[in-house]
Amino acid sequence: MPNSKHLLIVAHNPSPNTQKLVDATLRGASHADISGVEVKHIAPLQANADDVLWADAIILGTTENFGYMSGALKDFFDRIYYPCLEHTEALPFAAYIRAGLDGTGTRIAIGKITTGLKWKTVQETIILHGDYQPGFEAQCEELGMLMAASLEAGII
Repeated sequence: MPNSKHLLIVAHNPSPNTQKLVDATLRGASHADISGVEVKHIAPLQANADDVLWADAIILGTTENFGYMSGALKDFFDRIYYPCLEHTEALPFAAYIRAGLDGTGTRIAIGKITTGLKWKTVQETIILHGDYQPGFEAQCEELGMLMAASLEAGII
């Protein structure tokens, strides 16, 4: 897509349920009414600084592990932090957390790193906690759609 905007989804999906969340986010971001946005999902262990530099906006997805983000997402941040630090200031982002606990520690940790990167939060973090519910997918689909539509419209 020439002159299209780029939405990167970096999401850890170690289980069938977390794969459903990624699929829902992609489905929303690729909605038929949104034509000016190229969407790409890359797992955190495969994503690198060039992928972040490609992006005009990013959605982060993680599980909550021991009250913290997944090791895969933390590894992603460790690898991209310095290469992106001076080049991605004000990058619009949003996040969702599949939380077994309350997601607070994970939300805070992501917030500290993204604040250091000077990224711009464009939506409050979605915390999907408790037993898995199909409604989690609807929330992720809406997140993907809102991010892509806002990017296409130049709102973010």
